[in-house]
Amino acid sequence: MKVLLDGKKASEAILDKIRLESEKLGITPGLCVIMVGNDPASSVYVKNKEKACEKVGFYHKTYRLMEDTTQDQVLSVIQEVKEDCKLHGLIVQLPLPDHINEELIINSIPVEKDVDCFHPFNVGCLLTKKKGDAPLAVAPCTPAGVMELLEMNGVDVAGKRAVIVGRSNIVGKPLALMLLNRDATVTICHSRTKDLPSVVREADIVVAAVGSPKLVTADMVKEGAVVVDVGVNRLEDGKLCGDVDFDAVKDKAYAITPVPGGVGPMTIAMLLKNTLSMAKRQRVCNKTS
Repeated sequence: MKVLLDGKKASEAILDKIRLESEKLGITPGLCVIMVGNDPASSVYVKNKEKACEKVGFYHKTYRLMEDTTQDQVLSVIQEVKEDCKLHGLIVQLPLPDHINEELIINSIPVEKDVDCFHPFNVGCLLTKKKGDAPLAVAPCTPAGVMELLEMNGVDVAGKRAVIVGRSNIVGKPLALMLLNRDATVTICHSRTKDLPSVVREADIVVAAVGSPKLVTADMVKEGAVVVDVGVNRLEDGKLCGDVDFDAVKDKAYAITPVPGGVGPMTIAMLLKNTLSMAKRQRVCNKTS
């Protein structure tokens, strides 16, 4: 390993820039989180978002709703946030309880406040490379964090073979689009992929995002590859690990992310960057309306 892709250090630099930009904006960017239930991982993530907002001087509001909150009640809260001009970004923390239609909730998030870039309209803009066109001003947080971390460490993806292990709507699919938009050649692998190790071994850039502890082993990674670990898994002893066997792979990789301290902090930094972008766009829209 020549380069440790240190997401904590990179995210701190990004948050410093966000704080300075927001101070010059003339308004206070506001972020709202809606969380239904008490999922432990979600609770930790929401608290980290709140801390990050406070660090950069953002206004933040969190709706912590009971597990048995009805779908109509969640939709009512979304409507309330939509009408609140102090809140420029909204995320609905996933997963949602089984009795709530996740697709319906995501489709109900106001496009102009969709800082997670989950709404189908914003996903479509990403697909057609229309980032920057109204109303899209953002990219999905975790994939954007991966791209930013690579760029900040001098990793040029153009012309490279990238293999993503995982096809989720949150990471795998949007990241594939973002890599394609930067001229990488992309393969997405999943549970039905035949001979996964041989496919991963062809990659110049490996991204693991499936939630399976130490799935990617040293024999699956070619010498000098860039390895990005999006997975966060808790072992029986309570320790966290990623989808990559870090200790075994680091000696073969040119660059690799740690877990924790890799992609996770970048996801939150991108969330706040998206909130700032939405605040800027809504300020312009309000002046011209």
